[in-house]
Amino acid sequence: MSSKVVGGPTLEQKRRIVTAIPGPKSVEMQKRRVEVVSAGVSSTLPVYVKRAGGGIIEDIDGNSFIDLASGIAVTTVGNSNPRVVANVQEAVEQFTHTCFMIAPYESYVQVCEALSRLTPGKHAKRSALFNSGAEALENAVKIARYFTKRDAVVVVEHGYHGRTNLTMAMTAKNMPYKKGFGPFAPEIYRVPTSYPFHDGLTGAEAAANAISRIEKEVGPDQVAAIVIEPIQGEGGFIVPAPGFLSALAKWAKENGVLFIADEVQTGFARTGSMFASDHEQIVPDLITMAKGMGGGLPVAAVTGRADVMDSIHAGGLGGTYGGNPIALAGALGAIETIEKDNLVEAAKHIESIMIPRLKNMAKQHQLIGDVRGRGAMVAIEIVKPGTTTPDPETTTKIVKSCHAEGVLVLTAGTYGNVLRFLPPLVISDELLNEGLDVLEKAIVSVS
Repeated sequence: MSSKVVGGPTLEQKRRIVTAIPGPKSVEMQKRRVEVVSAGVSSTLPVYVKRAGGGIIEDIDGNSFIDLASGIAVTTVGNSNPRVVANVQEAVEQFTHTCFMIAPYESYVQVCEALSRLTPGKHAKRSALFNSGAEALENAVKIARYFTKRDAVVVVEHGYHGRTNLTMAMTAKNMPYKKGFGPFAPEIYRVPTSYPFHDGLTGAEAAANAISRIEKEVGPDQVAAIVIEPIQGEGGFIVPAPGFLSALAKWAKENGVLFIADEVQTGFARTGSMFASDHEQIVPDLITMAKGMGGGLPVAAVTGRADVMDSIHAGGLGGTYGGNPIALAGALGAIETIEKDNLVEAAKHIESIMIPRLKNMAKQHQLIGDVRGRGAMVAIEIVKPGTTTPDPETTTKIVKSCHAEGVLVLTAGTYGNVLRFLPPLVISDELLNEGLDVLEKAIVSVS
């Protein structure tokens, strides 16, 4: 791949550290920040961004970082992607907002057409557009409850679905997402998931555990929907054992329960398929999307069976900014890039580089308990050597070392002991391998 990325400013694809991290300008900006920004809003990397593109983020001090985070899977097509930029510039010159519920426009229809074509299944589908993943999940639950005339919603351990009141109830992890923010929305039931590294179960065994809990503690005729991430994101990039998802989907269909795939983080080529559900040939009744959908702009969607989506009364779905034309221009640019530049294959290529290298590191360093993931959604779980005991302290040391050397990585996991990697799908092999070199150096330093 090219060492330069074009689109917005041309940005050299090279890691460069010229100051301490954070640099003096970022330190000064941080002083301004603490005077006006809520302390409840945190940042992983204490530097302030000037520009970004391809696989590089440049800060205001002139440091350039290899981006293995993609804004938590948002800039899948790279920052300042040429098609996204061109579409947005054209759209903003035409009009910035009318509200689709008041005076509609073509880009909303175009995005929904694309979602009908790209999401799993060949059945008739309908979509509604929103602003964020959490908003999409809220609406998916609304739709499921309305259609089924049932109240209960089943989620699984280690799941993450958002920060609104309802999605906090659906999210498993207490700190920092839930602590002190209750009471939460009712009729949310959590059951066991499939976590092969820790439970050692087959997919069928794990599904049987979950189904047994649903049947005994909730009752199938009370359940509106099962909501699950096909690969869990914040929970630690947990890839369920084969057969787990399909068994749950089969049970749901047999019991009139809607199967909702939360593909907010896994969607749009991230896992080496357009959607992670495709890996197990799952066809969800409803699918929620955001993040990589917009090329960096805030847009989300619920797409589902036509009979389910059309069951809602007119005016029951919507929102002032839902399907904003500027964001939809970005989405159309991102989708075009994914398809024309074959980024599904790019994600598979990234996996072919990352997984073998990480597994080789794991052979040499016992603190890596597990290597897992699909496509460009890959993680390592850090443990006390020779055990499966989580080691969040060592995980934090590795992250800080990577940041100091100019590589942006993120943590995840219920216990904070997972390093997750979400490189943009346009990153060069050279940058990706260099980032892994820095990671390995950091692991050696703490070993």
